Formats: sequence, C-alpha cells, structure tokens
Amino acid sequence: MARSAGAEVLDRVVQARQSPAAATLIGSGKIQEIRGLARGLDAGLVLFDRELSPVQQRNLERELDTRVIDRTQLILDIFARRARTREGQLQVELAQLNYLLPRLTGRGVEMSRLGGGIGTRGPGETQLETDRRRIGKRIKSVREHLEKVRRTRAGHRSKRVDVPVDTIALAGYTNAGKSTLFNALTSAGVVESARLFATLDPTLRALELPSRRRVMLSDTVGFIRGLPTTLVEAFRATLEEVCEAALILHVVDIASPHRREQAVQVEKVLAEIGAQDKPRLLVLNKTDLLDPVDREARLVSERAVGPQGTVLAVSAKTGEGIAELLEVVDRSAALEPVSPARFHFSLEEGDRLSYLHEHGQVLRADHTAEGVEVEAVVSDSVRRRLSQHLR
Repeated sequence: MARSAGAEVLDRVVQARQSPAAATLIGSGKIQEIRGLARGLDAGLVLFDRELSPVQQRNLERELDTRVIDRTQLILDIFARRARTREGQLQVELAQLNYLLPRLTGRGVEMSRLGGGIGTRGPGETQLETDRRRIGKRIKSVREHLEKVRRTRAGHRSKRVDVPVDTIALAGYTNAGKSTLFNALTSAGVVESARLFATLDPTLRALELPSRRRVMLSDTVGFIRGLPTTLVEAFRATLEEVCEAALILHVVDIASPHRREQAVQVEKVLAEIGAQDKPRLLVLNKTDLLDPVDREARLVSERAVGPQGTVLAVSAKTGEGIAELLEVVDRSAALEPVSPARFHFSLEEGDRLSYLHEHGQVLRADHTAEGVEVEAVVSDSVRRRLSQHLR
C-alpha cells in the first residue's frame, strides 16, 4: 500500500506486545529505535500498520520528531488518488473529513479571533472551534450530495426492476482481478491495473448468458483488511449495488499465498454492509499464474472448503474457465428461472416480438398469414409480461 501511494519503503519494524500502549501504541524502547532509524535513513514519514487514535498520533509525532500517519490515512490517500468521477471524489472527501474531525488540534488562545458585529466582542472563537464548524458544514454538504446520488442510483435500480433483468455483482479483495474478469465477461474495457483500488466507481454492463437471457454485471471497489469504517460508510451508495444483486461472484486470487485470509476479510465487509446472506459463487481467478501441479492441489484444497458446486476456477487473462462460469451462473437458482413457452403475435405486434427476442431465447419462429408462432425459453417475468400471447 505504501508503494501504491508513491512512498519508498526504507525499513520495517515489528513489535509484539501483549497489549498496545495507550499513549503511543508501542513501547518507549521501540520508539527510540524507530527515531534512530528514521534519522539515520533521513525518512520523512513513519507509517503504522494500525489505526492510531488522535492522542497516539500526536504523541508519536512528538516523540519521533517526524510526520506519522496510520493505516487508515494511507488508504484514504490511495483512494483520493484513484477517485475519478465526482461521486468517487465526494465519497473519499467524506471519509477524509470524518477521519480528520477528531484529529484537529488547536493552538490555544493565541489563535483566537475577534468576531464582527454587535454581541461578538471578546475573545471570540479559537481557530480549532472555527475549523470544526467549517468541517462540520462541509460534511453535511457532502452527505447531502451523496444522498442525491443514492436516490438517483435507487431510481436507476427501480427502472431495472421494471425490466426483467437480474444483477450480478463482482466482489473481492483488491487486486484479485475483478476488473479483468469484468472485461472478459462483458468486453467493457474498464481499467485493468495491478495497483490497489484501481476501481473505485461502480460499473454496470449487460451480460448475455448461454440461455440468451440478459443480466447486469456490476464491478465494485475492492475490499482490504481493516477497511476503515469511514470508507465503508462513505461508499455505502456504491456498495448498495452488491446488496441489491441477485448473485455475488466472490473473486479470489488463487495464486496469492494469503487467499484464505483475504477471502475472510471480504466476507467480513459483506456482512458489514448487510450482504452476508446473498447467494454467491466462489471464483478462483489467476489460474494461469500457477504450474499444473500446484494449481490442481490448490483447487482441490479450495473446493474442499467451499460448498459443493459453488467453486469455479478461471483465468480472466487467458479466458480459461469463462464458458463454464457462464453456464454455472445461468443455472444458478439465485437467478430468475427460465422455461420453454409458446407465443403467438399478430402482424401488428412487432414490438412485442422484438421484446421477446431481446429478453428470451427464441428457438423457432413460424410466420403465417395470421401472425407469428414462436417457441422460446423465457424467464418467469417475461412470461408474465407476455402472458396474453401465450398459447
């Protein structure tokens, strides 16, 4: 993560303690060691792989005599670099403001400013109080903007409900290859990158399954261990796409030695946003990075852990396993069931016939003087929509 944020890692220090020090997280001896290392290496920043309290951060900066940031601040910085759309930028700004608010420090009475107008004479507000009020107003403004985004997204979802199309969401640890898989399935051309959190903004594309029915596929932000609660809250409008999906494809990097821990972290975030009970398939991606023997051993191991029939191996890069994945998704009980049906359309009902071609799998169409007789495989919602044309 530090390298993704543009930092050069000079050294690493680890301390094992039974409990963290309340004032500084680490012990006094370790503080002296880090201070010496930072000075010797001419380091301008010390990064802690833990979330620091405001008091701990201030104390550490004073003791180490250098700038100190924690894991949460680093993740927020990476998100700020990756945000491209206005919605993404607002979400990151809200998370940053919520993180900053309890960490404001004032400089005492010397920062006091006099108010203007009757009734405001005297010591006035301290700079700290002014900053807090300004940040509070900005938080309220950003939340109002994001609420509009949430309502707009909910409106789009309601329109999709009117059309018989299920939504499938990709979820997974950051850098698991979700965007590459998304492109392999939809040819969407979204950004593929080995960088952490390369995708922040949700992307929806139509996906045609082997039965010819269409679903919507959603690519969302990658998860990570210790994802800050401020970010989960800020990206709730985006993550609602996962909550509303009929099926979740949990993408795991099978080549990663930490795949089990990463999968657990993803499940924790899914539970946090209320999607723990959603049907899902475990998609083991990046099989092309493994040699045949190691690959088979890992597949056997992962399939032994996951429920039978819900674990698939693919390579989004080479296309291996994509066809099988589509077949399994098409047969999933989470999606609306499909069945054969016969329809009759008059010659004037070309729009209804076009609708059937778009949302069903037409097996046969016979044109007669009275109209068109059609045999097709359709979902229950299409059957209901065209019920008056059933034969």
